[in-house]
Amino acid sequence: MDILDCARNINKSHENDVLARLTTVWGEGLDAEHVLEEYPRPQLKRNNYTILNGYWRYAITRSADMPTNYDGTILVPFSPESILSGVERQLQPGEYLWYERGIFITAKDYSSLSSKRLILHFGAVDQAAWVYLNGRKVCSHLGGYLPFEADLSPFLREGCNSLSVRVRDDSDASYHSRGKQTLKRGGMFYTAQSGIWQTVWMEWVPENYIQKLYLTPDYDKGELHIQILTHGAAPVKIQIYEENRCVFAGSYKKPVLPKGKEDPSSSYPAARKKAEEYSLSARAAIPKAHPWTPDDPFLYTLAIQFGDDHIESYFAMRSFRVEADEKGIMRFCLNHAPLFLHGVLDQGYWPDGLYTAPSDEALVYDIQAMKDLGFNMIRKHIKIEAARWYYHCDRLGMIVWQDMVSGGSSYSLPLVCYLPTLVPDISGHLRDNKYKLFGRSSKKGREEWTKECLAAIDYLYNVPSIAAWVPFNEGWGQFDANRITRLIRRKDKTRPIDQTSGWFDQGGGDFKSVHNYFRKLDVVKDPRAFVLSEYGGYACRIEGHSSVERIYGYKKFSTTEEFSAAYHKLLDTDLKPLIQKGLCGAVYTQLSDVEEEVNGLLTYDRKVCKLMP
Repeated sequence: MDILDCARNINKSHENDVLARLTTVWGEGLDAEHVLEEYPRPQLKRNNYTILNGYWRYAITRSADMPTNYDGTILVPFSPESILSGVERQLQPGEYLWYERGIFITAKDYSSLSSKRLILHFGAVDQAAWVYLNGRKVCSHLGGYLPFEADLSPFLREGCNSLSVRVRDDSDASYHSRGKQTLKRGGMFYTAQSGIWQTVWMEWVPENYIQKLYLTPDYDKGELHIQILTHGAAPVKIQIYEENRCVFAGSYKKPVLPKGKEDPSSSYPAARKKAEEYSLSARAAIPKAHPWTPDDPFLYTLAIQFGDDHIESYFAMRSFRVEADEKGIMRFCLNHAPLFLHGVLDQGYWPDGLYTAPSDEALVYDIQAMKDLGFNMIRKHIKIEAARWYYHCDRLGMIVWQDMVSGGSSYSLPLVCYLPTLVPDISGHLRDNKYKLFGRSSKKGREEWTKECLAAIDYLYNVPSIAAWVPFNEGWGQFDANRITRLIRRKDKTRPIDQTSGWFDQGGGDFKSVHNYFRKLDVVKDPRAFVLSEYGGYACRIEGHSSVERIYGYKKFSTTEEFSAAYHKLLDTDLKPLIQKGLCGAVYTQLSDVEEEVNGLLTYDRKVCKLMP
């Protein structure tokens, strides 16, 4: 397949093609009574929690009014478009998806509401959600990729309570962030999904409780900087464990109500604090700190007692920087040592669960499979994952480059796909303040994306394995990249930034970041570090393990033997010699097939690894 063949297929709609019903082994063995039951938030963990995954009632309506009748049951947290949901129906713009289930509150719990609270958590709901308890509105949330929570305590009654969620999803019919989702799938764009797609859960907390942690390791000083945001005030005790040995213990007075303005010199992400939110900052010395690396992904355990609230977390001692090597070449450095990033692109799609992995073991499988193939980095592509995916990267030793989720109105595909691929030099001369050209005419949409970008960094700030932020990819909804880079830098001073992955480089960030699928691989001279943030994309369709017969990829191979030989030649002959010339990282496309894209190292159902030794 040559460049023109690829271009013709980029935006073709094949909605009339029937997708094969591929399933993973985890989906096939799914127990509907025990769905994704692991604690969803490993970096702020409590013991008293209830997973609300499982069967809920659902209805799809044209009215925003709460339905009196439901269409059936849906298996949460799988979107209605997915096989595992049991629904397999596409939510359309203008429609509403309703969920309903009961929550039982015992007389003992109800009588203790004066001293404790019941917090409801949603991992992610795509795109807009309204939450009701017993017919009363509890909260609303806009944005399909970030968690949100609500205090149910004022709305509870003894006995059975009715929890309802109303969802609306415009997908790519609006400017909201959507990533690779499209209502008319085809080529590099995939089946849109909607509704609840991450774990729903609730936990009892005392009246005064910890709301948020910011953990900043100072690798050079051997310290951990801790900021704790709390609801209310109480004494604080902090303990840090290296395996089973306590290496730090400290006691602190009550946190204080923060002043009206943030300290501009603070190294922590700025958090908007409500009147009842208190803050405490502490520094913990870590003697002879054990560094985190992909080969030795050591994690410290952090235990915090805040009055009657007890939480467990973890962190790693490591540093991510771009620094000059002995020849003056800018390199990505882990703990001040140059490390070549041998990466793979990961879309985070599953044939039976779409955005939702069918089990925790499935998440682990993808990461470990890439480690076994020799990769030390995953670029999470235009998707924010469930918190447990990052936890497994932390503990298994997989570095993460985190993309922001793209949005905006319809993209000009000749601009963002065809022209930069055919004439790569042109992309560096186009300024991204031409909003209409980049699908960003809506000021409200630009403001919404900026808010979500900073909120994503706030959410993922503590993840040890995240080494870089990638705000824009190939011009999809790109705008004001230099200004966005400055905002990200103020939010997080500890990680480098790949400002514009692919093309439409605005000269900022820490990397010159190039996508190259059709030209001879080479290094572009630039004062920043140079990365091939996408390359490869070799296609190999495996009969019985592909969604459709139609093939999308950048070079076609008929057998795994041909595919493997071409991959190893590309890696050994074309890529590795560039490291001495200044290449500091490369991201192969991609981890798995997704629908028409059959350029994965694994098949879409994860049952075949195409790459042979």
